[in-house]
Amino acid sequence: MNRYSQTQIKFDSFSSFSLSLSPINTEVQYRSRLLTDPFKWRGQATRISRPNWWVLLGGMGTGKTSLVLRFVKGQFFDYQESTIGAAFFTQILSLNEATVKFDIWDTAGQERYHSLAPMYYRGAAAAIVVYDISSADSFIRAKKWVQELQRQGNPNLVMMLVANKADLEDKRKVANEEGEQYAQENGLFFIETSAKTSQNVNELFYEIAKLLAKACPTRPKGMNLHDEARGRGRRRFCCSA
Repeated sequence: MNRYSQTQIKFDSFSSFSLSLSPINTEVQYRSRLLTDPFKWRGQATRISRPNWWVLLGGMGTGKTSLVLRFVKGQFFDYQESTIGAAFFTQILSLNEATVKFDIWDTAGQERYHSLAPMYYRGAAAAIVVYDISSADSFIRAKKWVQELQRQGNPNLVMMLVANKADLEDKRKVANEEGEQYAQENGLFFIETSAKTSQNVNELFYEIAKLLAKACPTRPKGMNLHDEARGRGRRRFCCSA
């Protein structure tokens, strides 16, 4: 049985806010460590009342670190070393509604670090669950993360399911419709990205910042925001009414 009821509306495009959502400052603290308290490092200068750090979760090699580096520093590396423990970034964005500062915790994908994950996602404002479209196993792993977050995460948590490596279309193992359907059934936001080509990377982070700036009191309940401009990729979102 689905946890959330589903309704759908259309969202024309990101163009209405793409110009107003721009980084005004970037603090990059790329730290790889086994034990770090996210409460110690969370952002201070923000108009969002809830704790404002975000966490990236997903299997090893899904491109979590590449997504963050593409967004924060505009960089992409064909080979990216595996994260040990967690890496930490800070970003400040200017939105129409507010200036938002948030911390991003990029967690390790290796199974041996799984027990550390609750330290980063408990109390987080948003969780970005990433899978690789060319790996069916990574999609299964992503579902397990979603289930864990539903059981143990912040009840107001904004969850985004991210189908990464959209540039590997010829190696696709997980259909876009499959990821989208799972997101709708579980009240998640959904987007396809490519850290390599930068497809939808900014939109991913900007949309979360915009949603959190609205300080919605309840977690997403399945409203589908559908971008019909599919020229650069598919983007669908489910958010609360």
